[in-house]
Amino acid sequence: MSKELAKTVGFTAMKDGTKEDYIIIKENDEKTARELPDRLIEHLTEMEKDDGAYKINRLEHVLQCATRASRDGADDDWIIAALLHDIGDVLAPFTHGQVAAEILRPFVREEVNWVVRHHGTFQMFYNKSLGEEDRTSREQFKGHPYYQSAVDFCEKWDQCSFDPEYDTETLDFFIPIIKRVFLRKPFENN
Repeated sequence: MSKELAKTVGFTAMKDGTKEDYIIIKENDEKTARELPDRLIEHLTEMEKDDGAYKINRLEHVLQCATRASRDGADDDWIIAALLHDIGDVLAPFTHGQVAAEILRPFVREEVNWVVRHHGTFQMFYNKSLGEEDRTSREQFKGHPYYQSAVDFCEKWDQCSFDPEYDTETLDFFIPIIKRVFLRKPFENN
């Protein structure tokens, strides 16, 4: 099996690039975009190596969230949001919602993206070690059109998905949904 030689640009500074160089870059970017579902799946499997304090690992948590969303009849956007909402936990523990939201933003509708971006604030409601001001910090969004969606996401799918006895679907169950969402044309308005 011969390995295909990759085309590379001729420049060392972007300002010196030719039209042909930028065609090479565009083709590479398109290939990278087609590989996104596989890279996300690979990262999800890495989440199984969690050394966290919960009764289940991070992968099991997001699979449980996505399973609950699926069983509630949620559409692909919500299922993917449930599956990937914590994908930034290890690399960005203080801004993981924003990291996940940026991955999702081109592919899911605005409401879903907003909920993923802010779910950490809404989850604080359940943390009894926090003071009242921190626990109710979600109230800053009261009146926002997606406030209730975030409350519901956390209540129905996120906060309750740490159960080692829950009958959770495997990652394989969600692979077709990952491919459907991340191989579709990105939304223009996001």
